Amino acid sequence: MKLYRFSPIENKEQLLEAVKHIHFACYELCKQSFGDYLPNAGNMGVFCHYDDEFEQLVAIRKEMTEPSDNPEQKYFALYEPIVIPAKDGVPQAEYTHLYIRKPDPYRHHVGDVDFYLEPEQYDELKQLLLSGKQIKGARVFPRNDLDMVELYDPNIDVLGYVSTNTMSEKVRVKLSEETNL
Repeated sequence: MKLYRFSPIENKEQLLEAVKHIHFACYELCKQSFGDYLPNAGNMGVFCHYDDEFEQLVAIRKEMTEPSDNPEQKYFALYEPIVIPAKDGVPQAEYTHLYIRKPDPYRHHVGDVDFYLEPEQYDELKQLLLSGKQIKGARVFPRNDLDMVELYDPNIDVLGYVSTNTMSEKVRVKLSEETNL
């Protein structure tokens, strides 16, 4: 029995298949919560479930991304963006940064995508959620170091995050020990 949809990912082709899945599934979450698609921040996270898978994907990532001397770097700039063409109403997206997350035994998800809103729109969304308004599959992300709204569905094996474009750029570097994955 295979517990995870893609893991263990063993090569670049399998990684790119997982990226496509994450992309379309995250856009599904976005549409489910907001009835529309939000702008994409260019961040793609792929989640590992095995230690050897993590080592393999970091090696693949190093071939695809610019190196960084910053030990706090999480998302790495891709030499060539990953472009997913529009399909079935889902808009084309360009991913400029890739993150390979260490194995987390408490998460079954394949990965995540960051969306963004203008600061005023984001503040309005967050305040609605904090005031008790229910938006299907959206909740304020319960972390002190990240100001984001999480998109989720127990039947979809990815997560989406909504914040401002500034926050989407800040998360590319580890902000605290909470973001150590």
